Amino acid sequence: MKLSIIVPVYNMVSDGKLEYCLNSLVNQTIDDYEIIAVDDCSTDDSYAVLKDYESRFPDKFHAVHSEVNRHQGGAKNIGLKMAKGDWIGFIDSDDWITPDMYERLIKRAEDSGADMVGCDYNLTYEHSMKVGQIVPNNKRSQSGILDTAKKRSLILEGNSLVVKIFRRSMILENELWFPEDIFYEDNAVGNSYMLLAKHFEYIEEPMYYYYQHGTSTVHTITQERCENRMTAGRIMLDEARRHNYFDDYKQELEYRFTHLFYINTLFSYMSGVRKTRYGFVKAMGNEMKQTFPDFEKNPYYIEKTNKEEKKLIRMQQRSTLLFMLYYKLLWTYRRWRKKLQELKG
Repeated sequence: MKLSIIVPVYNMVSDGKLEYCLNSLVNQTIDDYEIIAVDDCSTDDSYAVLKDYESRFPDKFHAVHSEVNRHQGGAKNIGLKMAKGDWIGFIDSDDWITPDMYERLIKRAEDSGADMVGCDYNLTYEHSMKVGQIVPNNKRSQSGILDTAKKRSLILEGNSLVVKIFRRSMILENELWFPEDIFYEDNAVGNSYMLLAKHFEYIEEPMYYYYQHGTSTVHTITQERCENRMTAGRIMLDEARRHNYFDDYKQELEYRFTHLFYINTLFSYMSGVRKTRYGFVKAMGNEMKQTFPDFEKNPYYIEKTNKEEKKLIRMQQRSTLLFMLYYKLLWTYRRWRKKLQELKG
């Protein structure tokens, strides 16, 4: 079999999200492929929808039900263990793709000898094939045989796994299983998926539609999600050590960890969680400093982190209490100023 498409599913029936995704998959132009849709113990009718597609497309559609909620990583692992295709593609169950996306990615792989091929995506707020805001997912300079410079670039800007296909043998040989029971599972193992490839090809077209809505993981902020992001950061470093690329790419991994574990988590926690806890923020800052004592001297941190974030991070490293008081006052002031501008407008 040429391709296995793995779709983790959890409570996606509302507003036709799941059906729009699945319709784009069952109508792919490529021959000889399977869709493995794994229901992650949904509490709505998601599994019933999957069973309906399985009955209508028995030659290509497999509906699987997990008795335990394992989050997306667990659902992907179930799919990987069932997959028979030479190539693996992942897709989120609220997104969709162009009819020829997988055919074109695999053709590029076969023509070039690549073991990883990707494309761009676009942001959309409606269920249609109209292209929204295009987001380049990679760079031309990253494609080709993966040398040290390209791998450094992929660590810093490898971006999403769902817009790529991967040779299944590479995944299995390197045991690239996803962490279970957490969100941000792609962040945890994404570097290994890319750095263990030998040849990457990139099609500069937005063939993946990334649906923007309020219930998606990236738009929901809780302390648990922040803790999950921190866990993903720790696993990311463990993966680099397990596959022996930590020392070769320490600066890049340090910056990625700083951004994932600390910067993103700190500011999303402070702005998105209603009841912030001093102990949580202090422990986060302490672990950051213990893991990479000189992270503020990292050249990527110096270049890519904006001036205000550097100021706030320096403050948090010196005094968590002062940082939290200052941040809350700053956040309150900015909300008040925005409301005042809206009233004037």
